[in-house]
Amino acid sequence: MIILGVTVLAAAALVHPRLSRARLWRATITPLASIIGSGFLVLGPILEGSYGLYAPGIMLALCAIAYLFGGAIRFNMARIGSETDQRPPAEARLESLASWTLCFAYVVSVAYYLNLFGAFGVSLTPVDDTFHARLLSSAVFILILLIGWTRGFSAMERLEQVSVGIKLSIIAGLLGGLVLFFARQTSAGELSFADPAVTPWAGLTLAFGLIVTVQGFETSRYLGETYDVRTRIRSMKLAQALATAIYMLYICLLAYALPSGTMSMDETAIIDAMQIVAPILPILLVVAALSAQLSAAVADTSGSGGLIAELTSGKVTTRQGYAVLVFAGLVMTWTTDVFEIISYASRAFALYYALQGAIAVLGAWRDRDPVRLALFGTATLLAMIIVLFGRSVE
Repeated sequence: MIILGVTVLAAAALVHPRLSRARLWRATITPLASIIGSGFLVLGPILEGSYGLYAPGIMLALCAIAYLFGGAIRFNMARIGSETDQRPPAEARLESLASWTLCFAYVVSVAYYLNLFGAFGVSLTPVDDTFHARLLSSAVFILILLIGWTRGFSAMERLEQVSVGIKLSIIAGLLGGLVLFFARQTSAGELSFADPAVTPWAGLTLAFGLIVTVQGFETSRYLGETYDVRTRIRSMKLAQALATAIYMLYICLLAYALPSGTMSMDETAIIDAMQIVAPILPILLVVAALSAQLSAAVADTSGSGGLIAELTSGKVTTRQGYAVLVFAGLVMTWTTDVFEIISYASRAFALYYALQGAIAVLGAWRDRDPVRLALFGTATLLAMIIVLFGRSVE
């Protein structure tokens, strides 16, 4: 009852007009939806099972690295928005390469999200098989295209707002349940402090591969048709701050409250494990899983539409960009196992961050800003290390 109460209260707060109509919050929804996609489903089992008592530290490091990458992108956004800044050809070429790299990553990630949606959607039905899962995924692809094509980004944004609201409300209920369970385990002296199950090198490469689970903040960069630069920069910061707070609380509670070995390392492990906390949570998490995949897919579709329009200098409109992504996603859904190529998406995102970091390094060099030069140089180096050594969680 407490979990349901927290969920309902969170939902009421999210639909309140003062929040739901706020321009900054509407701009924040897109990056927030993309960051908290499937991440909260897989991060708990992976971090707890691999790193044990050090799981919260790894989560904090992931969020910090993501914020560093975000800082480079925000710096580039501000420079692009400056009327007095004339970008050198080298920066322009790097920006074009980065954008095409991100475009590929979006195609894969949206297909990944919606294929997960299809798998969860049929999992509790008599038609729980690959064919019907792909059929459901295809139907959602077509729905997103129809809404985006006929109504544009504002309608996409409203669809996203509803799905994000459902997801965040359920996450609030989940956190409320975990807080109570953590308190009970503490009073009983049954908190778990498991040793790491991976070697230092394996743990490091796994952490590199996990960066894709906190990806998504870059979608703010490509919403220029709807929001000004200042709003997009603020929305990216807010989305990353909220996502960090949610992930840190979640991982801290999960890593120490559940007995060691409770969760296996698969997509649905968290749903089974939450049965220990409260019987209502598995049902709520299935709903949250579906909402998470939908909101993340809509967020990346929205971002990619603007990206394709920008890359083609308006020759392909944002709505036509939606069609390009949906067509590619449908082809992948019916011809490719997304789990086999998701590691390419992870590396594509890391390569995009490396290129954005390199652009920021050139900008900081032109500005003669040694502090930013060092920060963005570090971001570029980290991203390239992830490209080379990251091990996909999937």
